[in-house]
Amino acid sequence: MSVVRTISAEEMQVVGRFEGLRQMLLSSEYAEHLDKPLGYWALPTDRRLPLAFLGRSLREILAVPFEELTATPGIGRKKTASLVQLLARAAKTDPADLPAVILNPPTAKAVAGDGHGDSHPNLTNISEVTWAQWRASVVRHGLAGEPLGRMAPSLQRMTRVVWNTPMAAYTGSTLAEIRAMKTHGEKRVAAIIEVFHAVHAIVGRMDIQDHLVVRIMPSRIDAVERWTGDILQRAKRPSSEEIAANFIEPLLEQVRIDASRQVAALAECRLGIGGPITSVRQAARQMGLTRARVYQLLNAINDIMMVRWPTGRHQVHELREKFRGDTAEGANGDDQPELRQFEAAVELFYPGSRRGASGPIERAFEVTEREEDLLEVI
Repeated sequence: MSVVRTISAEEMQVVGRFEGLRQMLLSSEYAEHLDKPLGYWALPTDRRLPLAFLGRSLREILAVPFEELTATPGIGRKKTASLVQLLARAAKTDPADLPAVILNPPTAKAVAGDGHGDSHPNLTNISEVTWAQWRASVVRHGLAGEPLGRMAPSLQRMTRVVWNTPMAAYTGSTLAEIRAMKTHGEKRVAAIIEVFHAVHAIVGRMDIQDHLVVRIMPSRIDAVERWTGDILQRAKRPSSEEIAANFIEPLLEQVRIDASRQVAALAECRLGIGGPITSVRQAARQMGLTRARVYQLLNAINDIMMVRWPTGRHQVHELREKFRGDTAEGANGDDQPELRQFEAAVELFYPGSRRGASGPIERAFEVTEREEDLLEVI
């Protein structure tokens, strides 16, 4: 006696949606999709994923009748619905947006293990196909050699050890592979993703022009660099107010963005913002710090500038020599601006040498910083 299985209206809807998606994805328009694994469209926050299918290509899955797919061990009603949802995401992906080369698609195990939380949910909860598009944008426009720190919205969200790491270190890796790298906790991965997203947002839809190149840099640094270049060509020296508005304030604001409040407060003390310019000894006393700690924080400011504006040292010191030459020659008569704050800014952002001796106390702080990096992984 044969048993007739009753199919609910909900199951009929799932079957109908699956068949509609099958016809769409098997059309010539979606030929580029078929060799991608199903897991390529999975998000880290997805639940009840059909693990048995994540490593199989769309071509393999769509070649199997729906009844056989649902008969796969471990594939129940909820995981069948997840399968259809992933196919729907694939159908919504414009074939023109798929990178020409997709390297090392994620395994089912890797995707299934990505469900933990992070500090940037809107960016880290992306599919591998989206990540591949962002990587492709970076490579296509010749930006893979740029350091991560230069492109980051804020260096405070990025561990210092990767500030100077080129984006090329991650252009050949999937998100699952990056998360599996040593010392790459979710905070570090989130910072990396944030940089790639920012670059893709600018150049993702930009066509290649052989006679032009893309140059991306922090907006404040770009403004200061343009102003510095203009002043180096100008005969008349700018006023103290112009120097403060176009050189000191933008660089100080960049420090406020990239450094802690303590570092920013130290920078303000050294520049005389809201009070007189202070010495290292005075700053240490005001902030309740040792001089060795103050020197370390000052070196951190220089580290930020070297990431954000690596060519700035030469231009800034050239600007200082011009101003000093103007003073020595008595140019512009009595209209010479007072340069004490400018000199303090040069010494703050691009000192002639590393500040402070690397004694036992300073080395102790360096060890503490390395320990902070390790805590990120724990």
